Amino acid sequence: MSSIPNKVADRIVAGIKKYQPILSDAKSRDVGEADTVTIIRDMLADVFGYDKFTEVTAEQGIKTSSCDLAIKLNGAIATLIEAKAVGIELKDNHVFQAVNYAANQGVNWVILTNGICWRVYRVTFAKPISNELVVDLDFLGLKAKDDFETLYLWSKEGWTRTALDEYEAEEQARSPLLIAATILSDPVLDMIRRQLKKVSKLNKDAPDIQIDNDQIENVLRTSVIKREILDDPKAADARRKVAKANNVSLRSSDSKDKEKKDETSAAVSLTVTPASGSADSAPQLAPA
Repeated sequence: MSSIPNKVADRIVAGIKKYQPILSDAKSRDVGEADTVTIIRDMLADVFGYDKFTEVTAEQGIKTSSCDLAIKLNGAIATLIEAKAVGIELKDNHVFQAVNYAANQGVNWVILTNGICWRVYRVTFAKPISNELVVDLDFLGLKAKDDFETLYLWSKEGWTRTALDEYEAEEQARSPLLIAATILSDPVLDMIRRQLKKVSKLNKDAPDIQIDNDQIENVLRTSVIKREILDDPKAADARRKVAKANNVSLRSSDSKDKEKKDETSAAVSLTVTPASGSADSAPQLAPA
């Protein structure tokens, strides 16, 4: 994660101390959505550093509906914020609503919050459109340094430094689903098979083992990788990402091989040497 300027860190810490009691009180009084939106808008200024008069828009129109808040930087929408009353538990239908707003607006990031719970989603415009929960944070439970570093991700300063994109990339690289899919990919299975054959040859009296990728994959699936990872609904998406990366890698390798062949061919010049005894004899080709 990018280093946080001291001024920004101090503002975030002060904001946490200020708004934790405000949110606790609002929850105890069970205030409605309108009052919650007012608190969130103030938080966007005091905690996250946005100008609430020029960079935060209320009731952002989206087709026939509207999203509660939108953050605009340099005249363009950076992210949408769908808010619920502070006492409302965030559910799947709220996520669908928020992601649908982002999809209709063509925005990659959307935040769903009730002021206490903050969930940040990345929207991917593929077929079908998908979303990934990148941050899930309880504002009332914030204490450690890592917590306010997470808030920095969608602060104005973090946004302009693409801290959220960087964080998401790091989280994806550490994803158990992606690691499992990588282990089960053909290039890795090939490497494991070669390594197993090398290990078997350490015992000179042992016969040469015959093992194929299917057998290795079966062991990994039944005895090594956790079942809940393999059965996760998003495991298929992770496998597609790994397959796509391997295809790109293979195409890149094929392209480099072709370039090498072309360079080798260009380096060989053909010289015409007349055969002895006749100027009309067929030419002979020889490398320079």
